[in-house]
Amino acid sequence: MAGIRLERIAKTYPGGQAAVRDLELEIADGELLVLVGPSGCGKSTALRLIAGLESPTAGRVWIAGRDVTDDPPQDRDVAMVFQSYALYPHMSVRENLGFGLRMRKVRRAQIERRVEAAAESLGIAGLLDRKPRQLSGGQRQRVALGRAIVRDPRAFLLDEPLSNLDARLRIETRAEIARLHRRLGATMVYVTHDQEEAMTLGDRVAVLQEGALQQIAPPMDVYRRPANRFVAEFIGSPAMNVYEGELTRAGEGWRFAGRGFELPVDPPGGAAEGRVALGVRPPDVDLAPPVDRGPGMDVEVAVVEPVGSQQIVHATTPGGERLVAIAPVDLEVATDARLRVRIPGAAVHLFDAESGRRL
Repeated sequence: MAGIRLERIAKTYPGGQAAVRDLELEIADGELLVLVGPSGCGKSTALRLIAGLESPTAGRVWIAGRDVTDDPPQDRDVAMVFQSYALYPHMSVRENLGFGLRMRKVRRAQIERRVEAAAESLGIAGLLDRKPRQLSGGQRQRVALGRAIVRDPRAFLLDEPLSNLDARLRIETRAEIARLHRRLGATMVYVTHDQEEAMTLGDRVAVLQEGALQQIAPPMDVYRRPANRFVAEFIGSPAMNVYEGELTRAGEGWRFAGRGFELPVDPPGGAAEGRVALGVRPPDVDLAPPVDRGPGMDVEVAVVEPVGSQQIVHATTPGGERLVAIAPVDLEVATDARLRVRIPGAAVHLFDAESGRRL
C-alpha cells in the first residue's frame, strides 16, 4: 500500500474554468479519506488527477513517495471504481474479475486464487458463473469492487460508487466498503456528494467548494468545529440553522440580535462586538410549549416530519426565517402551532459575517 500527496495541484480547463485550485492533500498509508462537496466542487477531478486520467495544470502528484505526475494511469498502480459498474456484459463475473490480471499476463492459477478470494470476501462466490445482466445493482457494484481488489493495487480510488443504488443497498454496500478497508488496511480515496457517507466512512473528511479545500479533519471534528460557514451548512443532516445579526455585550455576558429575536450566547475568547453569523444545529434546539416563558423565542410550526424515534420540526422565526429542530416523538407538535424555542448559549457556532470563517 502507499500514501498519496497532492502538492499544490490545480486544474483549469480551456475557457478558464478552474476545477481544482491550489489543492494540498496528504493521505496516509492505509487511510480512508473521503472527498466531499456539492456537485461541481472538483472532487471527482481531484480523484482523476490522482489516477492519471487528467493532467494537472500546476502542481505535483506523489504516490508511495514517487512523483507520478507525468506517469500514465497504468504505471501508477492504483485501481479505480466508478459510479457506473463498467462490467463487460458478455463476460461472466469470474471473467470480469480476472480480466485486468489477464491483460497483465498474470499466471492462470494466480488469477483463479485472487478471483476466488475476492469473491469470497465480497459474498459473491456463488455468482461467479453469472453474467452481469443476471445480477442486482448491489451485486454488480460488488463485482466492480472485486475487480479492483484482485489487482492488489497501492491505492483504491472510488468515485461515487454507490450513487446508482437504492437507499437500503447503499447502506449495506457502504458497510461492506468499511469492512473491506479494515480487512485490507488499504489506502482509499472515496469521492461522494453524500455527507452521510462521508461522515460514516472516512478516517478523515476533506470538504471542497469550487475546487478549493475548506477543511480536512476527522468526521466528528468537522461536525463539531466546522472551519467556516460553508462547511457548517454543508455537513450535518438536517443542515445547520444560520442567522445573521449583531453580537453585543450584555452585562457580564453576550447577546446575539437576529431579525426579530435575541438570544444569550457564549462566544469564544477574544470575541468582539459586531456583525456575525450565528449557527445552531437542529439537535441543539430545545422546543417547549409556548406557556413556558423562559428565555428564548416563539416560532410557528410549518411542517412536522415523523422519522421513527424522533420528529423533524420545520418552523418560522419571528423575523420570518427558517428554523429546523429535532424533537422527541413524545412532544406534541402540530402544524401551525406555536412553540417556545431555547438555544443553549454554549451550543451556538459563530462565523465572521464577511469571510465566513469560524470565530
